[in-house]
Amino acid sequence: MVDLSRDRHGRTRARLLDLVPGRSGPAYADWLRARNDAFRAGVGVATLDPFMGYKNAIDDQLEDAVAVLDAFHIVRLGTAVVDQVRRRVQQEIQGHRGRRGDPLYGIRNILRCGAEKLTDRQRARLERAIAADERHDEVYLAWQCAQQLRSAYQTTDLTQGRRIAEKVLATFPSCPIPEVARLGRTLKQWRAAFLAYFTTDRSTNGGTEAVNGLIELHRRIARGFTNRDNYRLRMLLIGGGLTSPHLK
Repeated sequence: MVDLSRDRHGRTRARLLDLVPGRSGPAYADWLRARNDAFRAGVGVATLDPFMGYKNAIDDQLEDAVAVLDAFHIVRLGTAVVDQVRRRVQQEIQGHRGRRGDPLYGIRNILRCGAEKLTDRQRARLERAIAADERHDEVYLAWQCAQQLRSAYQTTDLTQGRRIAEKVLATFPSCPIPEVARLGRTLKQWRAAFLAYFTTDRSTNGGTEAVNGLIELHRRIARGFTNRDNYRLRMLLIGGGLTSPHLK
């Protein structure tokens, strides 16, 4: 659990609150239940990965908090869809997994990039690979859908970003590409948490991922921990959580 409160300048200062065994909804709910009423009432926004167990814990223990689906994980889902479509089309056409010389295999890394980051040379490679077979159009359409999803978070205007997100929710579920349609249904199921990003000043799990990086680094430095209590205290020390009155 990580505190993502902003300072007076509006910048997030991530601070580790606690570590508990288990990555499940009940583990999260039990930890929240053990906090005092003032702590739970003070939580206004809760960011989370797209895992329903966490969402249920937030709804149960943080009734007044706004749940926000993390932008990084949403964009990653979109990128994963492109990979899934590419592999399926590759298998249908070639009858085997991607190999050197296969057009779609040659652009696998390009398909994972943001459109605005592509060089002229990369764009030309993408266009040649798609044009090599009309059946590759399905991959290109999936890539365009992923770019549209990504653009909702890239725009500087949150109102415009929300409009793009709402268009994604309206169009993806009916897409003829099954992988895109499945993503659309998932996002529709998470509609409120997905759109909450645009009304909570871009709340994300970025700080949580940064703290997780610190944890992984210090675990490697220590060559692992055999005692869970020592592990927890060490991570709270490097993550700033020992200053929290709620953990005493």
